[in-house]
Amino acid sequence: MKSEVVVLFAGDSGDGIQLMGNAFAQEAAHEGHAVRTFSDFPAEIRAPQGSLSGVSGFKLQFGGDSVHTPGDQADVLVVMNAAAYKKYQNALKPEGLVLANSSGFDGRNAALAGYAPGEDPLEAVRAKYRTVAVDVRKQVSAALVESSLSTKERDRTKNFFVLGLLSWMYQFPQEQFKSFIRRKFAKSEALLAANLLVFEVGHALGETLEVSAAAPVAKAKPAPGQYRTLVGNQALALGLLAAAEKANLPFFFGGYPITPASDILHELVRHRRADRIVFQAEDEIAAAVAAIGAAYGGSLAVTASSGPGISLKAEAMGLAVALELPLVVVNIQRGGPSTGLPTKTEQSDLMQALYGRHGEAPMPVLAARSATDAFDTAYLAARIAVECMTPVLLLSDGFVANSAEAWKFPSAADLPEITTSRPDGPPADGNPFAPYRRDANGVRPWAVPGQVGLAHRIGGLGKEPDSGNISYAPQDHAAQVAARAHKVNRVRRYYEPSACECGATEGEILLVGWGGTYGSLKAATESLRSEGVSVAHLHLRHVFPLPEDLGPLLRAFGRVLVAELNSGQLLQLIRSETLVDARGVNKVQGLPFTTDELREAVFQNSAQIR
Repeated sequence: MKSEVVVLFAGDSGDGIQLMGNAFAQEAAHEGHAVRTFSDFPAEIRAPQGSLSGVSGFKLQFGGDSVHTPGDQADVLVVMNAAAYKKYQNALKPEGLVLANSSGFDGRNAALAGYAPGEDPLEAVRAKYRTVAVDVRKQVSAALVESSLSTKERDRTKNFFVLGLLSWMYQFPQEQFKSFIRRKFAKSEALLAANLLVFEVGHALGETLEVSAAAPVAKAKPAPGQYRTLVGNQALALGLLAAAEKANLPFFFGGYPITPASDILHELVRHRRADRIVFQAEDEIAAAVAAIGAAYGGSLAVTASSGPGISLKAEAMGLAVALELPLVVVNIQRGGPSTGLPTKTEQSDLMQALYGRHGEAPMPVLAARSATDAFDTAYLAARIAVECMTPVLLLSDGFVANSAEAWKFPSAADLPEITTSRPDGPPADGNPFAPYRRDANGVRPWAVPGQVGLAHRIGGLGKEPDSGNISYAPQDHAAQVAARAHKVNRVRRYYEPSACECGATEGEILLVGWGGTYGSLKAATESLRSEGVSVAHLHLRHVFPLPEDLGPLLRAFGRVLVAELNSGQLLQLIRSETLVDARGVNKVQGLPFTTDELREAVFQNSAQIR
């Protein structure tokens, strides 16, 4: 039995690669496997068909409880054309299997992929790997000869033919795939019938060719409960909605479409109702200030974007700091600067999150580590924003946003309570209401406009303590700056004690990470520890303010390696805050870490210590 298997789907964007990958991932999860996925989208909206720039990829790993990442090299590579093979040919294990659509390897496709005239890319595949080549287009055309669909519509069923073949190969029940097809094409009887038929034809061909997996694949042993497959941006949106429900607050989202944050907007639109407003603004600035207005009016307010949009929201974020209103700002990081790599993952906005505002404007910064953790982190971000009356920046990234895994439904009763600092009437002592009079944690009251006896003024100008009246007095400005900083530092009361995800609390090497590197670091650490290497893994959810007990934990190790998908931003923060001589493990290729890359970094540093 194999502990895990990696499957990589690749083809033109119009080949339905993401749909095929997600359907296979859902079926693997339904069969009891742990699943992790990774989508590799092309940046171009309409890249030339058959070109390398238009190749879309979807990788997934499924298996037992050791599955933490989408995997490194694939066991099975499904390629729909020559360009897909050319892009991913080195992503397959030497003993791996290629399932090739031979109709995508003809002379025209070979030329579009950049092969030399007369060169046969399919022969190159056969010479290097174990190969099953099927003319998918021919098979689909024969199956649908009596269909009323157009030629183009028939051709788009190719992905379900391949799923049929794979369902035979891994002995997955057909009915679950068919249920997926029925849900997907419920509105069109012709498309439904065609996709069901080609799926059955693909399954029958797999049986005829006796294409089979090398060995059975292990299953996971999850805790009992109800599960669903969830994508990171979906989980984040649901976490925010859950927080609004728990706090009994109306919900407002102000957004503007940007890759890869747009799916949050799409998911929230599906859950609209009278007390859940989803507003697509004319630009990023309008989206942010509309959310601030909603927070002033008493809603749990959220705005979301990616790096370029966060830059545009910076002034509004400073206003939210000065007003001290609950606002969650979500940044789904992507490769930059500028337009950069809009469909690729990176963690290069950390410094922007910490310092990308004018003036002394501290905000708590949290980072989601995985698709399902995005729910918990979004819920916590909303709780901190409401209970501390502060804007909170929630960092995700392209990997977390587009990856999927099985998510156990939480019980609403088990979610932490969220309390608001809402006054229910004027002060009992008869004094005027003071909108900036703070409690022991530095939190000001959240008075909603229109309440009798709670009329007040807030604004972005300098303020007097307590009253909030405009003041340019040096001591008042200093007092407000200090009060806001104190309040943000007090957010540490929400932290759990720092603890290693894997390994002892002292040793030779500590791998430190944040955000979407979690799975790769955990997998590398488990692999190294199984070989006797003294290594542990620490993953940070709270990147500002850092945990107070972080320094002592780091100093318990001979060497600290900070792994991140940037040039060393958390590394700089850790070195400056803890004075620990940490070293960086960095990657800026628009791709997540592989397990082998992290293992090699540990081996290099372990040798230096010895």
